[in-house]
Amino acid sequence: MKKVKPSDLEMQILSLLWERGPSTAREVLEAMPDGKERAYTSVLSVMQVMEKKGFLKHKNRGLAHVYSPAVDKGRVIQPFLRRVVNEVFGGRPAAMMQALLTGTQVSESELAEIRRVLDAAGDPKRSGKGELK
Repeated sequence: MKKVKPSDLEMQILSLLWERGPSTAREVLEAMPDGKERAYTSVLSVMQVMEKKGFLKHKNRGLAHVYSPAVDKGRVIQPFLRRVVNEVFGGRPAAMMQALLTGTQVSESELAEIRRVLDAAGDPKRSGKGELK
């Protein structure tokens, strides 16, 4: 069976739900990071399709459906990032990190977190599976 990959819009919705926790379609619409104008029914429709694909699940809260991810963040993001590293950066994670840091405002606390992650990545006692937050 072929693995289904989330579209760009589906990735935005998953990312929001991983960050914010369970949310209604209206809450997702109001929090979309790309700033595009979308109809509520469009977002709801995408989320319903995502549920059929197995990306989301829902519980009822009164008349509203409250959606949450049905997939683990690491299982979705790791293959996506590996593909970006390989296809865009020639298999060089350092080149991707450099491009990210060059084009982004990074606070001191973010830099400290990046250094902590890099130090853990170089630790031979590490299990090989970092946790994505």
